[in-house]
Amino acid sequence: MTARSVAIVTDSTADLPPALASSRSIAVVPLTLNFDGRSLLDGVDITPGEFYRKLPSAATHPTTSQPSPGRFAETYNELLATHDAIVSIHISEKLSGTYDSAKQAADMTDPQRVFVVDSQVVSMSLGLVVLGAASLASGGANAEAIVEKVEALRPFVHTYFSVATLEFLRRGGRIGRASAMLGSVLQVKPVLCIREGVVEPLERVRTFERALNRIIELAKAVDRGKGVCAVVGHADAEKDAEKVGKALEPIAETLMIQPLGPVVGAHGGPGVVGVGCYPADLLPLGIKTSRTGASAP
Repeated sequence: MTARSVAIVTDSTADLPPALASSRSIAVVPLTLNFDGRSLLDGVDITPGEFYRKLPSAATHPTTSQPSPGRFAETYNELLATHDAIVSIHISEKLSGTYDSAKQAADMTDPQRVFVVDSQVVSMSLGLVVLGAASLASGGANAEAIVEKVEALRPFVHTYFSVATLEFLRRGGRIGRASAMLGSVLQVKPVLCIREGVVEPLERVRTFERALNRIIELAKAVDRGKGVCAVVGHADAEKDAEKVGKALEPIAETLMIQPLGPVVGAHGGPGVVGVGCYPADLLPLGIKTSRTGASAP
């Protein structure tokens, strides 16, 4: 066994920069993007930059599929050879079949040593929860303690975002209760959240700039006096994400700005900007990264 007794696994919808995931010993199992007649592993066969460049000229709307139980089982078996247990944390089961695949894989390998957790969130927020779990694992916590902490953290993890258009959420079947906004005037921009594992509308504002300002206000309100742990995610909208990040910097114990991966981007569409955050006093991470996703000194 290694000194690190618990391995942390997630899926590619956590949108963690590969270098950061690697440095924290987080194993990432990719979903598949079906795009322009090809099946591509998310973040492996196609990068966010490549995806957003090609998306405007795509002949058909991209679709996605969860990893097979066999792919998860392969990862689990490799890690069980060198770890006491695995905590595998995934995208909300109401948004993807990924959690179910992971559960099947746990049953196929060693259900006594593989703990599968539904994060009830996605993307920026999932990444934060996974980083928190990795921090606990590196500190020597056992699998049961990590699962307990992650489940206790879930109600305090907030996801706020806006989209340039609701069309991608609609086409991909992930629009949830925000479908009520579909008939609204085109100029109105939605402020959305993820609540109980699904996309929900919060409010609508007149411009995208106002939507960004509202997202900033909502994220700041999460602070309980000790700052926030936050990830700002964007789909080919780096300038807007930088604006949000700059506004949150004064209260951020942890702050990362990173692109949304191809699978998440396929459902949100280009122009998405959002924040995943929780009160830093619950589980401080101490991570500040540059725009490239590399750890800042």
